[in-house]
Amino acid sequence: MTRIADLLAKGRTYSFEFFPPKNDAEQATLVKTLRDLEQLGPSFVSVTYRGGAESRKRTFDLVTGMLSTTNLVPMAHLICVAHTRLELAEILVAYRTAGVENLMALGGDPPTGPREGSGELHHASELVDLARAIGGFSVGVAAQPSCHPLSPDRETDRDHLAAKLSRADFAVTQFFFEAAEYTGLVADLAARGVDKPVLPGIMPVTSLTSIPRMAAMGAAVPEWMVERLRAADASGGPEAVRREGVAVATELCEQLLDTAVPGLHFYTLNRSSATREIYSALGLAKP
Repeated sequence: MTRIADLLAKGRTYSFEFFPPKNDAEQATLVKTLRDLEQLGPSFVSVTYRGGAESRKRTFDLVTGMLSTTNLVPMAHLICVAHTRLELAEILVAYRTAGVENLMALGGDPPTGPREGSGELHHASELVDLARAIGGFSVGVAAQPSCHPLSPDRETDRDHLAAKLSRADFAVTQFFFEAAEYTGLVADLAARGVDKPVLPGIMPVTSLTSIPRMAAMGAAVPEWMVERLRAADASGGPEAVRREGVAVATELCEQLLDTAVPGLHFYTLNRSSATREIYSALGLAKP
């Protein structure tokens, strides 16, 4: 298997993110999306994990299944909340035994349900240390261009992120909509002596109804972008909004590629069309 740290050392990467399906309908959609996007030859793909035994199994099955049924390089997400240290060690060993070498180490929100609890580890940096102790992983962490919602201020946020990233191999950002947010984040890390690769997360906004959800997920859509999407809706309806959202995301990618960005990471929401269109507009798609 290929380690993401090694891929980043060789040059720019292009990656996609999925979430494990909850039912047969979602499974069918995801299988089609994987086949569509596999043809684009991504550097790697990541699979999210919300916590709890059921979600953990879905993530594990999807990640390990990719090793045997596709040519994709998978990265498994893992959160430390609501798990004991022993449980996390067992999960990590199971991944290594299955041949998985790439891990996204996250703090995570406590899952709802019968297994609620804070767990023994409270921060992603502790999970990074545990993965290092197990050995064999290329470890990524999350970064928030607009600061983590629990951070008291920007300086504290950047200090914690720099300390976390110094122990990991790379970071992937939460999605954002203006290139200055990314370049500001990287500059803040550089000022703290951290130059590990930070992959920008790209999420196209393809409907007006998704705008409030973006804010709830931690990245508010800027007013200039809302105006463009509303203008598109007024002139052509939902399909025009979708096209405009893809165009805006493509413009952001072009701006990022004009800098020293180490790659692009696309949040697909288990759909392939928007990502494929952006890929094609950027000239990244294989003939």
